[in-house]
Amino acid sequence: MKTAAGARKTFSALVLGTAAAVALGGCAGSGQGAKVDLGDGPAVAGEVKKDALKGINLTFSSWGGVYQDAQLSSLEDFATTSGARVLGDGPTEYSKVKAQVDSGNVTWDVVDTDIIWAEMNCGEDGLFMDLDFDIIDTSNIEHEELVGDCYVPAMQYGYVIMYNVDKYPTAPAGWADFFDTKKFPGKRAIAGFEDVGPGVYEGALLAEGVSPDELYPLDMDRAYKKLDTIRDSLIYWKTGAESQQMIESGEADMALVWSGRGFTAVENGANYKPIWNQALLIADALGVPKGAKNPEAAMALINYYLGAESQAMVTEKTAYSPVHRDSKPQLSDLGKQYLITEPEISEQIVPTDSKWWAENYDAELDRWVKWLQG
Repeated sequence: MKTAAGARKTFSALVLGTAAAVALGGCAGSGQGAKVDLGDGPAVAGEVKKDALKGINLTFSSWGGVYQDAQLSSLEDFATTSGARVLGDGPTEYSKVKAQVDSGNVTWDVVDTDIIWAEMNCGEDGLFMDLDFDIIDTSNIEHEELVGDCYVPAMQYGYVIMYNVDKYPTAPAGWADFFDTKKFPGKRAIAGFEDVGPGVYEGALLAEGVSPDELYPLDMDRAYKKLDTIRDSLIYWKTGAESQQMIESGEADMALVWSGRGFTAVENGANYKPIWNQALLIADALGVPKGAKNPEAAMALINYYLGAESQAMVTEKTAYSPVHRDSKPQLSDLGKQYLITEPEISEQIVPTDSKWWAENYDAELDRWVKWLQG
């Protein structure tokens, strides 16, 4: 799962709404907020009733930096229309979410998290409340597997192999070539922090010829056996910035990185290209902590955030792809080459299973840490 750090920032705007008639306090585990009228009829992503949330404060926690700035900018119209006040806080720390819920003093209304952590925190024993999908419209989210009982995707991106064009005049074509150090010698960079999730394990099995629709449950014994075959060619990055630097410096001949980092490295002049063939689908998630004071208002904010225009704004200000299928961000030609919603890229992307990872996270983390230690 992702860990992130950034300066704590507070942003103010106004706040939100949506198109479903509800009164606050209607969800299990919800707090007791002011009564609000979100309007009649079904919810529509990106819409909010005028002045529906006047006088309500909502705090949006995310990872800081350009990403959170873009998220908050995308909510300015929501705030203006709904009359709410949106505050930014963070960076997201899971221990803080737990402390707030356990103490009953919940100050974060909407939280951006790793999707696996979100899945782990659905249900009676979790930290996120079930979402009300009469308030949140997910009909335009193409990848249904990114929607859980207690979360929706905040954005999506690819986990993609980047390769050095100068090193490999004959381009590697996918995972089989990533694991073929005879035909494609050189250093491979992968994530080496003490965390697990979709990535090189799925890649190892795809290299073995496992069909994408038969990946899960992952055969981790087989994946590790495949990983052992390239251990001597592996180098490890521990942050997104480090993965980008390994590309820009040429230290890694191939690198499995978040697509946004690959894009930025190329934008900065690195002569690398992505391999979209069987790249992996990854996403962040948005959830509402149990005990949030205004849960329906928080969900209305999420509903607005999922709208086509808000999603386009986030994409234009970051390297992440929108989750609304009709979102049309205005990007450079290079930017479009890293937009995983582009049809020629989307059809090659392999979905990942956050539910499987949530169920197996602890055991697989232990195994991964031991493998890293050799």
